[in-house]
Amino acid sequence: QVQLVESGGGLVQAGGSLRLSCAASGRTFSDYAMGWFRQAPGKEREFVAAISWSGGSTYYGDSVKGRFTISRDNAMNTVYLQMNSLKPEDTAVYYCAAPAYSMIVPTTKGGYMYWGQGTQVTVSS
Repeated sequence: QVQLVESGGGLVQAGGSLRLSCAASGRTFSDYAMGWFRQAPGKEREFVAAISWSGGSTYYGDSVKGRFTISRDNAMNTVYLQMNSLKPEDTAVYYCAAPAYSMIVPTTKGGYMYWGQGTQVTVSS
């Protein structure tokens, strides 16, 4: 049973930074890509970032490119999302996700089977 637990959300002023963490368990973490998504009230769940199993490849949604950085520590079974230059429109619940299969790096929510419970990020203007 794959479990994903996010942490690190909170309230921050515009222009500030936050780092989200997602601790994974239940299978060999280093065999699988990981992703981050977000969902604001009344909106669809949106792709934020993804990282390959080795960490050698990363992908970002257009709205966060140049501001957010995804990384992973395979020894700690943890994936991170460093968020800089935050804007009020970044306010959302952020979800960590893992695909069912290894050797793929999905960039759409349909490519992910396992989801964390989410962590709220609120950016004030």
